[in-house]
Parts: sequence; structure tokens; C-alpha cells
Amino acid sequence: MSKEKNLVGWVAAACAVCILLFFGYYLLSRALTPGKDHAEVGFVLIGDESTPYSANFIRAIEELDLRYGEKVSVTVRSNVPYESAEQILRELCDKGCDIVFTNSFGYGETAKRIAGEYPNVEFCQATCENANEEPVLGNYHTFMGEICQGRYVAGVIAGLKMQEMIDAGLISSDEAWIGYVSAYPYAECISGFTSFLLGARQTCPTARMKVKYTYSWTSYMLEKEYAKELIEEGCVIISQHGDTIGPAVECENAKNDRPVYHVGYNEDMINVAPTTSLVGTRIDWAPYICGAVGAVLDEKRIEDAVSGNVHGNDIGAGFREGWVKMLELNPVIAPAGSEELIRETIEEIETGKRRVFQGNYVGVDPDDPDDVWDLNTEFPENQNASAPSFHYILRDVVVIE
Repeated sequence: MSKEKNLVGWVAAACAVCILLFFGYYLLSRALTPGKDHAEVGFVLIGDESTPYSANFIRAIEELDLRYGEKVSVTVRSNVPYESAEQILRELCDKGCDIVFTNSFGYGETAKRIAGEYPNVEFCQATCENANEEPVLGNYHTFMGEICQGRYVAGVIAGLKMQEMIDAGLISSDEAWIGYVSAYPYAECISGFTSFLLGARQTCPTARMKVKYTYSWTSYMLEKEYAKELIEEGCVIISQHGDTIGPAVECENAKNDRPVYHVGYNEDMINVAPTTSLVGTRIDWAPYICGAVGAVLDEKRIEDAVSGNVHGNDIGAGFREGWVKMLELNPVIAPAGSEELIRETIEEIETGKRRVFQGNYVGVDPDDPDDVWDLNTEFPENQNASAPSFHYILRDVVVIE
């Protein structure tokens, strides 16, 4: 009987030791790898999956789900008007969100103000530049891909297509006009169409551009109408900075005596313009979104955890970090050598051999004619912020209508 009691005692002691070791290991591992087991993530989107810009964010949300699985719970509020942003942001914070992403410039002022009221919630605002403005808040961040790089590469292919048309006798060298349907005369838009044109002039030196502003991000009918007007004025390439497929549809259905091609943004548009959609580019928001959520889970500062070009509470990056990507090249209409040229140009941009905003051009601020930039000296786009700042109209090669 004594032996049995001793055995029971030894077993009990062994169990106690095992339990202590287990909890000791657990506590030690938690101390060595601090972090959260779960994060509530909120998204406020200006559109939905039917609009290319917000659909691009939804792709990143899907990647977030794949990467973290049950470690994150995601709440998405789509088609949120600017005037409703405050209410939605408060609802997400009160719901328990640890981090909230807002995807339109127009949310920036409201998001930063609400961030000041919820210091335990991280706010990440896309395409804005106010994170480093006073008051600087530790929980308010801005981010954007350096999309001028992708626009430039898309322009290189557009120029190659126009030069192909010139060589085939379809247009003359002075008819190499690009039509650009742009939302607003903001630096973001001006930087976009200028980088596209500078790329085009690398492969078609006579390329010029006409720009029409819709003063809206999401006007399908107006974008389509302006694309039609630009085609009627003789433009043979149409590109855009807006959030609908209107220009692509217009190119595909154009009744014209010569070919017209489309270059897209945010979303592959070959499905709606199979014979005219040439190529496009987009920002991949997943590297930042997944990295920022990972920082919250690991209880780290976002700017210390996300790979990119850090400017205070702001981060941006381009091709090298995977933040900017090219959309599918249409093999049916792509000019010869396009794939190789895309690879070469991206490599040159990544290694610094190719500069986007540099060349024998003079740009003038449309609001201040005394503000001039000679591009023989490179304009340092994205040097101090992820949001574009180039705001000059190139003399002699860009016409604003």
C-alpha cells in the first residue's frame, strides 16, 4: 500500500511539474514575443467592387484575410459619402476596431480629427499628405504607392503603339495625340498624366497630350463623354485618372476612321475593351495594409514594421517593394517588344537608372505662372511624402481643355 501511495505521489508531482513547465514556457514565449492574438480591422471605402479604385482595395482586403485568417475580423463599409465619414468612423471605433483604413483623399481631415479622439485606434489614410502636419498624432498615418512609376511604364507602351501607327502610315508624326480624362487639377492627377506623357515621349518623341477634367472621381457618363470628345479631336490613345470604365467602353465602341487605344488604371479593362485596351497600372495596397495589421498584432509602430520609404508617419513605395504593378498587356494589340521593354524600364526605375520627372521640358504651375520648374533638373517626386506633389503643366506638349 505504501508503494502505491508513493507512486501516486510521484505521478502527482510529475504532473505538477509538467503544468508548471507548460505555463512557464507559455509565459516566457509571450514575454519574448509580445503581441495581440486578434485584431478588429475596419475599412471605409468611397466605392465598392463595381468601381475600379475601391475594387483594388477589396483585392487587398482579400489578401489580408488569406494571410491572417482567424487572427483578424474585418468590417467593410462601402460607398461612404464624405459627409457620412465621421459617423461611420465613430461606429467602427465604438465597435472595437484596433485599426481603421480610409481610402479616399476626402476622408483625410475627418479621419485625423477622429483619430485624436480615439488614441488607442490606429488610423491609416490613403492618398493624403496630412499625417506630418500639426498636430502630429502617433496613431494617424498616411500611405500611397508611387504610382508615377507605373504611369511612366504604361506611357512607354502607349508611345510605342503610337510610333507603330506612325511607321505603318496610320497617323503622321504630328498626329500622335494622347487624350487624358482626369478627375481634378490636383497634384495627384497632374503628376499622373505628366509621368504618363513623359513615358510616351521616350518611345514616340512627337507625342502630345490633351487633358479634360471631369471634377468628379466617379462620373461614368462624363468620363465616357470626354473620352468621346477627345477621340473626335484626333486623339489615338485615351487614358484616365477616374474611377469608372467609361473611357475604355468609349474606345471599344468608337466609330473612327483610324484605331484608338485605351490605357487603364486600377483594374484590367481588357474584359470591357478586348480590342482596344492596351495595358494599365495599379497600386497594390496589400503590402501596406497587411503590414500595418501585422504591426497592430505585434504591437509595433506601423512605420517600423512596413517596408517602404518612410517620412515620419507616412509611407510610400514603388515597383521595388511591390507597391506598384503593371496590369495585363493585351497580346492581341501590343506592339512588338512590349514585354521586354516593360521589364527593362521597370528594372531601370528600380535601380535608379531611369528618372520619371526629368528631361528637356519646362513646367508651369497653372495657378502661379511665376512658379516654374525646368526638368533638366529632376523633380524629386515622393522625396518627402507618399502623395504626389508634381503640379506643373509642361509647356508646348500638354493642352488643358
